Amino acid sequence: MIAMSFQEVADAVSGTLIDVPDPRAQITGQAFIDSRDVEPGGLFACVVGEKVDGHDFVDQAVTRGAALVLSARPVGVPAVVVDDVVVALGQLAAHLLSRLPALRVVAITGSSGKTTTKDLIAQVAAAIGPTVSPTGSFNTEIGLPLTVLRADEGTRVLVLEMGARGIGHIKYLCTIARPDIGVVLNVGSAHVGQFGSVSAIANAKGELVESLTSEGVAILNADDAHVSAMAARTSASVVLFGSSGTADVRGTQKSMGSGARAAFVLNTPEGSAPVTLQAVGEHQVSNALAAAAVGRALGLSVAELATALSSAAPRSRWRMEVTERADGLLVINDAYNANPESVRAALEALLSLAGDRRSWAVLGEMRELGAEHDAQHAAIGGLAAELGVDRLVVVGEAARPMLRGAELGGSWEEHPVLVVDVDAAIHHLLRTVPPGDVVLVKASRSIGLERVAEALLAAPPHPTGSDGIPTGGDEL
Repeated sequence: MIAMSFQEVADAVSGTLIDVPDPRAQITGQAFIDSRDVEPGGLFACVVGEKVDGHDFVDQAVTRGAALVLSARPVGVPAVVVDDVVVALGQLAAHLLSRLPALRVVAITGSSGKTTTKDLIAQVAAAIGPTVSPTGSFNTEIGLPLTVLRADEGTRVLVLEMGARGIGHIKYLCTIARPDIGVVLNVGSAHVGQFGSVSAIANAKGELVESLTSEGVAILNADDAHVSAMAARTSASVVLFGSSGTADVRGTQKSMGSGARAAFVLNTPEGSAPVTLQAVGEHQVSNALAAAAVGRALGLSVAELATALSSAAPRSRWRMEVTERADGLLVINDAYNANPESVRAALEALLSLAGDRRSWAVLGEMRELGAEHDAQHAAIGGLAAELGVDRLVVVGEAARPMLRGAELGGSWEEHPVLVVDVDAAIHHLLRTVPPGDVVLVKASRSIGLERVAEALLAAPPHPTGSDGIPTGGDEL
């Protein structure tokens, strides 16, 4: 973060200085909303959440070195008092960017793959110079400003992830950080329960390209009709990526290599180069092409793009995180989130990774699907049967339609199992999964299926992989 005087902060957010002996004193550290993370010289923002009020943790923040507090009321320490702390965070982030006119801002949105692609773009952009990108999925009206506020005079590229829970959300985020390059990955059924329809989701995602100026670049997925149609919604230059012949940045000659890592030939108007990804799954090719299109817009050569993509490592937890236990049990922890499109991709990656080994899919509820909830879960169960997954464990009553879809979708050597919760899933799997098998865990974030992956990896192997637990459509 750029050093700012307390007075500059107050002016930027239209706040009032309270208990400040010297308005010329400066913030020299980052901005934080968790008092446990505060570093000396930083700014502590008192965000009020559903369960926790940041104002209650001011003393801890100051003890850890917070120089200034952003609050909605006086708190007995140097503070800038504002009407709305979250809005003020956004205003402060916008002010910081106004002081960094040479900084290139890249923003990404999409129904799935945002965080993985953000991580790829950040590693590609690092070839240009110092790059700031979010930790995990900081893509809201709180997380995005916190990411912006990490930028300073040395930062060349700022990579931002933008999520949306409704119409107007991305538009608001773009008022905080107007992008120079906007990337739309896809439009799927994630959050359709909140938006009401896929077309409404497309409308919301398109707010990103509408925010671009005529000097900007809109990078759109040529393989997604909802996304490619957004070209008509922007005055920016349009670059298409994908497998389609209409794409400017294309992936051809795709193949799956060791460890289900995809290889392909990157094709651009300037030339071609081979790429072998470190991330697992064929669906990563589309994410890599989006990252390549961004790097190209930033001025990188095809050779530089291929080198950066081939060396880029997965950064964010619980997203196709593959770990092998000492006895050969392979666990794919993709439990950070789930929607129908991402579950399909994960199942395909599971089978590619498993090869001749037995495959297990441990799947929980995909939330925010609204009226499509039962049908989408049933479809995923049917897909697991169609693809040939060997074992299916469905976690939670809300995911029961997945069990029904699986039973109707084909024959199983052992019938799918429904377990009541995460603890029951752990108990069942620890008793039944033998060494050498491959297990995928995936569900919406709030289900907490990462605990299943962690338990499998921490446990000693079962000697036989079976203790006579009944199958046949069981509920455990």
